[in-house]
Amino acid sequence: QVQLVESGGGLVQAGGSLRLSCAASKTIGTIGAMGWYRQAPGKQRELVATITNGGKTNYADSVKGRFTISRDNAKMTVYLQMNSLKPEDTAVYYCNAWVMTTGVSGYWGQGTQVTVSS
Repeated sequence: QVQLVESGGGLVQAGGSLRLSCAASKTIGTIGAMGWYRQAPGKQRELVATITNGGKTNYADSVKGRFTISRDNAKMTVYLQMNSLKPEDTAVYYCNAWVMTTGVSGYWGQGTQVTVSS
């Protein structure tokens, strides 16, 4: 029903910036909240940032002031602007979206690697 395609990951030096994008395609339903999560090797997947379809945002403490989440509802796309990157930001970043039909279902993208070198 919904496919999420991420792009924008890569290798960057500490202090640098990257912008991730996640485009959703759907056949039915309404996309609600969208977000970004990340998973580093040997660690559990953790929340990075979320945004409702009304624009309300929420951030993990570790990224506040450095990352900015935004979305374009017309394009069904969510973005993550990452500035002042640190080596500890290295992880696979996953896009997430909640879609409402008769119920609510969560969907994940395939992930995009972000590597920050020191």
